[in-house]
Amino acid sequence: MFTSELTKCPSKLEIGQMSRILVVEDENLIREMLVLALEAEGYAIAAAADGRTALALLQSAEPSLGELPFDLVILDLMLPHINGLDICRLLRHQGNLVPILILSAKGSETDRVLGLEVGADDYLTKPFSMRELVARCRALLRRQRLGSLPQLPVLQFKDVTLYLQECRVTVRDQEVSLSPKEFRLLELFLNYPRRVWSREQLLDQVWGTDFVGDSKTVDVHIRWLREKLEKDPSHPEYLVTVRGFGYRFG
Repeated sequence: MFTSELTKCPSKLEIGQMSRILVVEDENLIREMLVLALEAEGYAIAAAADGRTALALLQSAEPSLGELPFDLVILDLMLPHINGLDICRLLRHQGNLVPILILSAKGSETDRVLGLEVGADDYLTKPFSMRELVARCRALLRRQRLGSLPQLPVLQFKDVTLYLQECRVTVRDQEVSLSPKEFRLLELFLNYPRRVWSREQLLDQVWGTDFVGDSKTVDVHIRWLREKLEKDPSHPEYLVTVRGFGYRFG
């Protein structure tokens, strides 16, 4: 039914740096192809064929103590027992910020936006290119490793406070819920207050250089952040548009 033992591929150990990936896919052929392709890249793989098994594997460590059983999750949406969207919501609610790449046959803009809003980091539509999937995995893992570097426990600007170790944000002493991308955008802005960032720079810093998509993605996430941070999103106090250049915080 599923592979819970992490499988090593010593010949490409350096390439994959033995990052641990959980593949959650109920179609046997697709799951086996993903496992073989990712093992060939030097990653350590576990696989699950249903949502209940995947959730058990994902909850086998305590995120609040800095313990994560996996470095990346590749998650199908249509799963037996527990669907992928519910798994994603539950993980984010529990404060688990493991990168999640959604695989889905649903490719409409509404479906992609929904997947990203519930906490996924990337969304890939079936059928997909294995080369593109591997490239997206590398990008997510690279950002995950960069995010694990030593950081200050708290970042603050006026009434906005970001608690890095707790993965939470308060605005005017009220806690707000952010998606992983919104959290990383805000972290970047708070690390460099008043610096102007172009859309392309924000894509490189938060989505990664391998991101395949439109720069309007940045505008959408900025709008969502404003709705959560600003008293009046149409007249922002924090996330300011610098016409012709991009955005700055403060």
